[in-house]
Amino acid sequence: MGSHKGHQASTMSIDIRQVQSRKDLKKFIFLPEKLHKDHKNWLPPIYIDEWKYFNPKKNREFIFCETILYLAYKNGRPAGRIMGIINNKYNKYRGIRQARFGYFECINDPELAGRLLQSIETWGREQGMEHIIGPYGFSDKDPQGFLVEGYEHIPIPVSACNFPYMNKLVEAAGYKKEIDCLVYKYDLSNDLPEIYGRVFNRVKQSGNFQFHEFTTKKEMNPFVMPVLSLMNDAYGDIYGFAPLDEKEMKDLASRYMPILNPHFVKAISHKEELVGFLVGLPNLSKGIQRSRGRLFPFGLVKIIIDSKKTSQVDLMLVGIKEAFRGRGLDVILAMKLVESARKLGYKNIEVHLMLETNKRVLGEMNKAGAKPHKRFRVYRKGLRP
Repeated sequence: MGSHKGHQASTMSIDIRQVQSRKDLKKFIFLPEKLHKDHKNWLPPIYIDEWKYFNPKKNREFIFCETILYLAYKNGRPAGRIMGIINNKYNKYRGIRQARFGYFECINDPELAGRLLQSIETWGREQGMEHIIGPYGFSDKDPQGFLVEGYEHIPIPVSACNFPYMNKLVEAAGYKKEIDCLVYKYDLSNDLPEIYGRVFNRVKQSGNFQFHEFTTKKEMNPFVMPVLSLMNDAYGDIYGFAPLDEKEMKDLASRYMPILNPHFVKAISHKEELVGFLVGLPNLSKGIQRSRGRLFPFGLVKIIIDSKKTSQVDLMLVGIKEAFRGRGLDVILAMKLVESARKLGYKNIEVHLMLETNKRVLGEMNKAGAKPHKRFRVYRKGLRP
């Protein structure tokens, strides 16, 4: 988990120790469950995935990244954790020297929080990094940012669920806002704007595009790898994104295929070439809460049962090939999702993280009558001496 030695300190009985063993890693993985035991909206991770995620032998991201994990102890008990990441592949792609902190959780103690962050900052500086951002994982497919608005709502999987004090602790340690990501909610009883229908008819009448909808995974399978390839083109200029190689695409596909509902995957092609896609999921949050993040012996059954009862679809990914943007293809994909969700009796759609700088997409959200629902913030701090 990196080669930097943990800092040992004893003021106010706070110790910061590097994670060195499987026993340490177990404490690291399960600490949030203890910190959030009275937090009714907290969404645990799927623990079987956590063990894989933090295992360099099972998570390919470690190939491109330097990492370090720390645990903070107060009066001899685990009271905080943090991960440091340097994504060499991303830094090379962007031409920057960036460290990241992620998976940061702790009690409401400014000294303890500051010491955890300092540990990562010192490590990043020693590796020659010029600034640090966080909370951020290996990539933009991991949880990013701390929740700053919308604490009253249950999070969707792969998004942060923090106490409000975490933002204050990070800001007290000298971090400033880097960027916000927004989540919108769309009530399916609302009518879509009339202009959407006109856009749909115009694109359909042009005869140049084919729309693909699915009812089985077998029908959907041939589109999975092309969709992931298109992500590299569609997301190339998005903050935090680094292109996927073929092995990463296969890993991502195998991770998400079991939970995909074919009715909520849409695609558009132009002359046999995939140019747009959309991926939604029935909301899994209630089932994950009920299972406490444990799939066995009965957790998976609870997640599947609750995913069939949910009234919400979570829109996770939308991408349009750059050369085809501005033609209304995103509007058509949204219309098709709304149509399928209504037909299957769903009540609303939660639209996953969108950058506050993406004015065009946010404008579409407002035009469609969707409402801002949650806000997440990524922070930044300079590391130069």
